[in-house]
Amino acid sequence: MATQPPAQSAPPPGSAGPARVQKSLLSRVLARPEVGALAAAVAIFAFFYAVAPTFRTLPAASTYLYASSTIGIVAVGVALLMIGGEFDLSSGVAVTTAALTAAMFCYQLSLNVWVGVIVSLALALAIGFLNGYLVVRTGIPSFLVTLSTFFVLQGINLGVTKLITGAVASPNVSQLDGFSSARAVFASDVDLGIITLKITVLWWLLFVAVGTWVLLRTRVGNWIFASGGNEASARAVGVPVKKVKIGLFMAVGFLAWFLGMHLLMNFSSVQAGIGVGNEFVYIIAAVVGGALLTGGYGSAVGSALGAVIFGMTTQGIVFAGWDPNWFRTFLGVMLLLAVLVNLYIKNYAAQRK
Repeated sequence: MATQPPAQSAPPPGSAGPARVQKSLLSRVLARPEVGALAAAVAIFAFFYAVAPTFRTLPAASTYLYASSTIGIVAVGVALLMIGGEFDLSSGVAVTTAALTAAMFCYQLSLNVWVGVIVSLALALAIGFLNGYLVVRTGIPSFLVTLSTFFVLQGINLGVTKLITGAVASPNVSQLDGFSSARAVFASDVDLGIITLKITVLWWLLFVAVGTWVLLRTRVGNWIFASGGNEASARAVGVPVKKVKIGLFMAVGFLAWFLGMHLLMNFSSVQAGIGVGNEFVYIIAAVVGGALLTGGYGSAVGSALGAVIFGMTTQGIVFAGWDPNWFRTFLGVMLLLAVLVNLYIKNYAAQRK
């Protein structure tokens, strides 16, 4: 008569079964791009909380969150573009181009501010489209294409502004129709009861949430990771790589436009020479947040954490009474450490799968 095999007992605590589960969970946690940035953000917060008493106040939190938002808004788009395998070195001056276009268009023609806002949006999207089209059409690395765009926009910002206004700043638009409503959308203060924040902080959180949803919950998100991870393989399985990359460049253009509108509505006028160098800050924020320079890896949340690290550091140095010139040294150190930590975490997680 056939007999049933003896029932196997559950593995005792500490045996190979639970260990495999624990390793798998640890691997999933370590595989998240934000792990290194989160640890760095906590450490930096604790450091400045200890050495700078002013840093502990709610007004200080409002200040460094605002500073973070002015980096983080564009960094979201830059991070998604880097995940897709490309760079945009024109994003910093594109912010200024958008602000100058809106200001001079509505001021010179005595139009409602919202007309200038819409015209500058169309221009920003066109710049993003042109960058993406040239990259996918010619095969020239995006580093070179957008570096060329950087110089073109920088020259236009300075040359056209001086030609039209006779100065190196846009005219003051605070007296034009529609300025108050535009300021409410792009540069108002929001009282949350215990803290007052710039509305850019709330917009920034919204953009991070949308970017996260796109990456993790949509087909487009899969396409972005595939395009940056292995472009040839992505094409082979039907991913519209060209459309994805053009769309990502346009997303950067949109977010650059949004920040430009904030700067214009917040200060009523914009200097034509600002924005140079900010493109590297956006890229570093994305890299600190876990994005790999080789593409195919990163997150929108990581870019936000990278921006928070920058915001806390720039303001924390001031609150601590130190020389702010040391911030550039911090940028270089953070970039190197972020690349090393992200590479180590990714390799460690891959080995433990």
